[in-house]
Amino acid sequence: MLQDLSLWVFLRKLKNRSGSISVQIISKGSGKYKVLKTIGCSDNEQEIQKLIYSGRQEIERISNQPQLFVSENDIIVDNVFSSLKNANISTVGPEIIFGKIYDYIGFNILREDLFRHLVIARLSFPLSKLKTVDYLYRFQRKTLDVDAIYRFLDKLSDQLKDKVEQISFAHTVNVLQGNISIVFYDMTTLYFEASDEDDLRKTGFSKDGKHQNPQIYLGLLVGLGGYAIGYDIFEGGIYEGHTLIPFIEKISAKFNLNKPIIVADAGLLTNDNIKTLSEKNYEYIIGARLKNESEKIKQVILSKKLLDGQIITIKKSKKVKLIVSYARNRAMKDEHNRTRGLQRLEKQIISGKLTKSNINNKGYNKYLKMKGELFIEIDYDKFNKDKAWDGLKGYLTNTKLKNKQVIENYKNLWHIEKAFRMSKTDLRIRPIFHRLRHRIEAHICISFAAYCIYKELERVLIKEKSSFSLKQAAELTHNIYQITYTLPESKHTKSTLLKMDDQQAELYGIINKNY
Repeated sequence: MLQDLSLWVFLRKLKNRSGSISVQIISKGSGKYKVLKTIGCSDNEQEIQKLIYSGRQEIERISNQPQLFVSENDIIVDNVFSSLKNANISTVGPEIIFGKIYDYIGFNILREDLFRHLVIARLSFPLSKLKTVDYLYRFQRKTLDVDAIYRFLDKLSDQLKDKVEQISFAHTVNVLQGNISIVFYDMTTLYFEASDEDDLRKTGFSKDGKHQNPQIYLGLLVGLGGYAIGYDIFEGGIYEGHTLIPFIEKISAKFNLNKPIIVADAGLLTNDNIKTLSEKNYEYIIGARLKNESEKIKQVILSKKLLDGQIITIKKSKKVKLIVSYARNRAMKDEHNRTRGLQRLEKQIISGKLTKSNINNKGYNKYLKMKGELFIEIDYDKFNKDKAWDGLKGYLTNTKLKNKQVIENYKNLWHIEKAFRMSKTDLRIRPIFHRLRHRIEAHICISFAAYCIYKELERVLIKEKSSFSLKQAAELTHNIYQITYTLPESKHTKSTLLKMDDQQAELYGIINKNY
């Protein structure tokens, strides 16, 4: 026990209604008892003894600071805080940051609270649906049943996908001030942990390197800057070149697009696509595969011996031209990648891991060849000949744009590559654990809405010249707290944001200024 002036301080064990024991530091002064601090509570005898030991250490610590217990106000403040529970404090950062952007874009008109929770959870703590339930309860005090989430997913794709795309498209039109004269299309693969296939989930060429896992294709269409327009999913075994025309026609009809210029990667370059795009009066810029061109065209390209920054144009038909540019930095990167690929092949040959089945045109396997009937070796002649193509890049187009405009527009494809990268890393859209098609579609829809919010946050951070990356901004929301308490006399319940640190306050200020 500690005696100081008019105060006595001692430990008390208090039995609670639940049967647990609370260990408290009590003061007695002027005939009154006050709880100075609750050390903790437990129904385990060993834990209770630990709490008593901690309490004695605390009393010993404060014995050297008796002035702390002279002030009645200090005792009142300490009593207030000792009465608070975990339930009084909630994490509100994701809601006050991402929630405001969610409303600004217009997703709130869906009037679906569960969709809101799932989208914001995907942005702040991208987890499985089961773990999302745990997150919402632990951090936002929202009680949800996982079965309710699955029932919601079952109806989401049918009822909300079109509305989500319409809202996203309207936002993109607003951000780009109505300029949807050029669009960018690309595809990626999303794999599943489950090994069984069905009509949608099929094994195929995986851009994630998960060739043994069933997958689906995700096609995404964006405007300048990477702002989302629409998306669709395709079965995992389809050839990606066969998706371009159906997708463009579907999106054009849905949003009444007036024949925008279509920019796409070389993976979508097929004679059928080019023919159909021309027949339907679409203009396009598509990455060219120079080594697949005719021998005549390849000879013309290599005979030019282009210098850094030089561009040539080769007419392929009355309306179609092939633009070829050379960049020294690209040549250095190409050579580095080829050499690294060659070194991997050499190691695999030494280890004896390569078989006849490895001889194909996938990546650097194109440099393999058979030596007799049993041995595999590297075709160094073919490797060395490829050096002539280092630094060369081709673009196929039927537009009337100048060469540099064609190249600059094609370079904007990096925005869609960034969109996939953000979805796969920051939003963790993969791997997908669902099996039913409508739940897979619902998962993609939630991730698509989350991406739209992420892009808008990126836009406003750039606008305000903030130094925060998207990842940093998302992490800052994790520790923005709100305390809820009830006033003892009026019984009014109030909620107050806890004081933020400088970075959190900066982010909060940016959001409040713009939305």
